Amino acid sequence: MIKRIKSIFTAKHHLSWYIGVSALVFIIIGSILMILSASKQIDYAWQWYRVPDRFFSNGVIKSDTRGEISNITILDNTAVIEVKTGDGIEIFRVPESELLLRRGDFVSPGTVLAESKKLKAGMLIQGLQLTLLISFYSSIFGIIIGLFGGLARVSKNPGIKGLATIYVELIRGSPLMVQILIWYFVVGTLVNDNLSMMGMSPIPPLGWGIISLSIFAGAYVTEIIRGGIESIPKGQMEAARSSGMTYVQAMVHIILPQAFRISIPALTGQFISLIKDSSLLGIISLRELTKASREIVASTMMTFEFFLILAALYLVLTFPLSLVVKYLEKRAKIQ
Repeated sequence: MIKRIKSIFTAKHHLSWYIGVSALVFIIIGSILMILSASKQIDYAWQWYRVPDRFFSNGVIKSDTRGEISNITILDNTAVIEVKTGDGIEIFRVPESELLLRRGDFVSPGTVLAESKKLKAGMLIQGLQLTLLISFYSSIFGIIIGLFGGLARVSKNPGIKGLATIYVELIRGSPLMVQILIWYFVVGTLVNDNLSMMGMSPIPPLGWGIISLSIFAGAYVTEIIRGGIESIPKGQMEAARSSGMTYVQAMVHIILPQAFRISIPALTGQFISLIKDSSLLGIISLRELTKASREIVASTMMTFEFFLILAALYLVLTFPLSLVVKYLEKRAKIQ
């Protein structure tokens, strides 16, 4: 009888597994057919053969104007090409060793000025690298901000706790895009103007992008850390204090290690969101992955190809982290 019941449950398990896989395959095939149908309706011409050049290229530099090369000057292994046009002089800078033309040659839009035999990162790879760079530093600073914010949220000092609460509610209650615009165009303008007056270099857009994302992520990490700390039984803090530890020692050696272990799945999920949130930094002229894809689409009109590739690249970035989250959640349940 018991064996029969087990076989029934096993059969139901296998049946549900097959139904789930079949539904997934159906959705994938249906999505592909919908995309193909939409492309046929608008008479879209697929050009996948042009995609690899946007990942890696041989470093071709082309002219975007028409005229005669009036002068070529070599400065620190860089050839400065002056093209005389009907509207004045256009300047192009190319590596001296890759220069293909000489003085007196005529150029038109599309004329190759220089070409490297070495493969160079294309716009998509450059955007991907910038996205990873921004996400990495924003995650690090977000953890630091969130750690202090989480400690402030559980502080017994009403002033510190109140400031932390205002910070969290203000950041979580306003759109990230608005925050980026405020940090770059309002705070950034004031700070950079003062830095220029003091003879210091201004903070570039990349710096303001990382600052805005770090502060945004820090608010969410603050709540995650607070939840982790409050999930630890109060008796552990009391036991640590009664054994002679100070509040700081008990928090560092007893409470925070446990709180971090509990919070790891939520923190990983927050970092996944942070990678996707970095796509908004294109509004301050940072050519991250999304902005790079939009620029490629604008210049090539290959909408379907590059937006599908964009989605696939974000999936490649976030899917491994999603697997890490599931693994950590399982370990947390076992413990």
